[in-house]
Amino acid sequence: MKVLSEKTNAGQALEGTCGIGHTRWATHCEPSKENSHPHCSDDKNVVAVHNGIIEKYHELKAKLQRKGYSFYSETDTEVAAKLIDYYYKKYLGTPIDAMNHAMVRIRGSYARAIMFKDYPNEIYVARKESPMIVGVENGESFVASDVPAILKYTRNVYYIGNLEIGRLEKGKATFFNLDGDEIEKKLTEIQWDAEAAEKAGFEHFMMKEIHEQPKAVEDTINSVVKEGCIDLSEVGLEDEDIRRISQVRIVACGSAYHVGVAAQYVIEDLANIPVRVEIASEFRYRKLILDKDELVVIISQSGETADSLAALREVKRQGIRTLAIVNVVGSSIAREADNVFYTLAGPEIAVATTKAYSTQLIASYALAIQFAKVRENISEEKYHALIEEMLTLPEKIIKILEDKERLQWFSAKQINAKDVFFIGRGIDYAISLEGSLKMKEISYIHSEAYVAGELKHGTISLIEEGTFVIGVLTQNDLYEKTVSNMVKCKSRGAYLMGLATYGHYSIEDTADFVTYIPPDGCAFRYVFGGDSVAADGVLCVGG
Repeated sequence: MKVLSEKTNAGQALEGTCGIGHTRWATHCEPSKENSHPHCSDDKNVVAVHNGIIEKYHELKAKLQRKGYSFYSETDTEVAAKLIDYYYKKYLGTPIDAMNHAMVRIRGSYARAIMFKDYPNEIYVARKESPMIVGVENGESFVASDVPAILKYTRNVYYIGNLEIGRLEKGKATFFNLDGDEIEKKLTEIQWDAEAAEKAGFEHFMMKEIHEQPKAVEDTINSVVKEGCIDLSEVGLEDEDIRRISQVRIVACGSAYHVGVAAQYVIEDLANIPVRVEIASEFRYRKLILDKDELVVIISQSGETADSLAALREVKRQGIRTLAIVNVVGSSIAREADNVFYTLAGPEIAVATTKAYSTQLIASYALAIQFAKVRENISEEKYHALIEEMLTLPEKIIKILEDKERLQWFSAKQINAKDVFFIGRGIDYAISLEGSLKMKEISYIHSEAYVAGELKHGTISLIEEGTFVIGVLTQNDLYEKTVSNMVKCKSRGAYLMGLATYGHYSIEDTADFVTYIPPDGCAFRYVFGGDSVAADGVLCVGG
């Protein structure tokens, strides 16, 4: 931060009322001063920032070099800036003309903000697949990748469509299609409170969002539970639609994919509908065998996840019904899906999801319960018992958060861990996937999740003295089997942590440290043979 401050005149405000900037991950080039944004043309006529990846940009770079352009960085963004500059000068047109010509040539995904020397009080933006929103308020205009970034300044936003261009002026935004024709866009008011995007006294946004989970889960449950029953009328799924479903296909990325893995167990066990879970980035690159009566569920917090959006479009092209589980109202996936189940997590600022993951699980459970009831796979009594059990989850998450000091004490003791393995069976494996991802993206420690019974097929050879193994054991029917797998790890010198429900105290004979979660009632145990749903509602707290 000190270095950044020095490079921006020791924190003094920069002159001017119009500017662009971007903090981004290093993708195909190393993080360095030369590769950092913004990037500009040789004469600084065009300046650009860019989120996304341009495919085969080296070919465009070679063409521009033949036209006399020189390059100082390794980035694809510099190529984009100089390509736009090339067309701007070649056709002596407007910025819109130059950007249209460049967009036709560029393959890949991008959200781009551009400034032209000849138009100092304007910012031009373009989007293909990568997320981008534009906000306006009180004579000012804003552009960002997601709503929380500008929520402090405005709640009035435009969602830019694929292959669309925008021109931002003071308090005004105008939009154009790829032909350069002006198009009308609807202004959307975001209902989130601006204070929801502040830390509210927490040291980090992630800690704040972990503690917001009980309310987010409660709000999402209450959005569909009306007078003791699940009401999907706002989602747009009628009983006849549910009866007609031949199978469910869940498509998602990252944590949302892990929600899908958990949902597969829940929906199949409850509703007796076959479920297939797909990684969105792989989905459209193979031959798809889709059934006309299947339901494709796209899960995404932002509603702008590029791979998930592309998968949605491919499914719709084939005429298959789609349902989106998203958190952001008016987002691309929400607009393009046939039906939408909005989670009520509020703005999620932290990169590593917590409350969005929790609410996506709740949405999946609500769908599973209602599908089971409509398709007459459970009795009326069991239906109401499941809903009552789901309503207890916010309180159970609070109980886990109350034990945070003990968990923080334990995590401090494991600070030198080099390799961590999460193991579980059934739905506990689905939760292990998310736990392992959190370990990697938050601590940068190598971590893997395995089905506990698969350890013996080669993986156990990686377990050695001091390896940290976390066993998730929340299902009665599979408890002893998972304990057996943990014993094998301990025989190889592993340090064991157990995550179990209250009552399974025998795990203390095996594990070096145990943390307990509140058990569920008989309703979910009836379905899963254990306390799996309580585990779902709580493990996400570990964030």
